[in-house]
Amino acid sequence: MALDRDHVLRAAAALLTRKSTATMDEVAKAAGISRATLHRQFAGRDALVRALEALGIAECETALDAARLDDGRAEDAVRRLVREAEPAAGLLAFLYTENQLFEGEEQHSGWARIDDRITALFRRGQQSGEFRIDLTPAWLTEALFGLLASGVWLVQSGKGAPKDFTHMTVELLLGGALRRDETRREETRREES
Repeated sequence: MALDRDHVLRAAAALLTRKSTATMDEVAKAAGISRATLHRQFAGRDALVRALEALGIAECETALDAARLDDGRAEDAVRRLVREAEPAAGLLAFLYTENQLFEGEEQHSGWARIDDRITALFRRGQQSGEFRIDLTPAWLTEALFGLLASGVWLVQSGKGAPKDFTHMTVELLLGGALRRDETRREETRREES
């Protein structure tokens, strides 16, 4: 029987999103294979994490495409993005904590592509007057990633209902990002000073 690499990666992702400190033995068990078979496929935890990174980037890019970020109002695109990203949010939350993925020159170019697309969405929302201009698009992008990760951890801990993930994430993010009348007045005051 041939090893189904996708099955192994998805089993590893499911386990590591619940238990980020899982050992390679635990990953092998979750995938239904021996540790030796896992090791033949992935030389160690770093190789496994890099393969999960590629999977996470692909799933995030699929969610970005499905969310149609350039269609309609930016606020609606953010709602679609969170809804489309929810199935991959656990994997993204795990990857978000893997510091070695975001340090140095070895950083995967996929993260920059994802950041650029989300940042462009927030910039579009600012240009259309939907989003506050005192919060940079880069800041809003990182806030989105942080809220996705926090939402996953809350649901996994049992403190939050899975059915509330999208609503709670979107409302918290947009509650701070959307321009309100008082925000517009404050922005005008800053520009005049």
